[in-house]
Amino acid sequence: MLISSIDNQKIKDLKKLRERKYRDKENLFLIEGEHLVVEAFKSGVLRELILVEDETFSLNIETTYLTKKIMKELSTLDTPTTIIGVCNKLENSSDLGNHILLLDRIQDPGNLGTIIRSAVAFNIDTIILGEGCIDLYNPKVLRATQGLMFHINIIIKDLFDCINHLKNDNYKILGTRVTEGTNLKEFKNPSKFALVMGNEGSGVDLKIQKLCDEFICIKANSNCESLNVSIACSIILYQLDK
Repeated sequence: MLISSIDNQKIKDLKKLRERKYRDKENLFLIEGEHLVVEAFKSGVLRELILVEDETFSLNIETTYLTKKIMKELSTLDTPTTIIGVCNKLENSSDLGNHILLLDRIQDPGNLGTIIRSAVAFNIDTIILGEGCIDLYNPKVLRATQGLMFHINIIIKDLFDCINHLKNDNYKILGTRVTEGTNLKEFKNPSKFALVMGNEGSGVDLKIQKLCDEFICIKANSNCESLNVSIACSIILYQLDK
């Protein structure tokens, strides 16, 4: 089927998925570009392929074709893609594993995407996004993950509730501070831990800090006041993976 009208109901429904409330309502999200589509297909969440007319893509899945003009209307990229995937939201696993990353109010899509990539690279089992984090299915977040969001368990849940349950299950809750805490290079990794990384501007919420068992800091020279949260998280996860 080739769609050539912007007034087509299917196009209207797909455009709505740009907004979080419709993604939540329909339990669907869109991805753009060949790499993300292939990763979504491998993970089993891809439900439909949207291609620009005359484009070919060898996946055995329902496919709809659009004119270039309609694809430009649907795409969120400055240079419109030729391929979009319609995906079911990710399913969560109740098996959290031993290494957990808790994210407190991360707002920047690039930061969240980078953190997810580092979490996969350094063997985090589960990421828990607390209230106030940017939407996991925001198009900029999806692009920043480079498809690695399909390779890790990600849960959206209240952090206070999570931390209390984790403590009861003998996880060490690790907080992060700019200047206080154990030097990361000297820190001895617990077998079961949940690392908390906080908001770009204000860090970890003070109420959450009170629930932490230990604190880690990255020693840097005096010329650097603080590190970007995604950079700091990557450094810490690399060290904890040793």
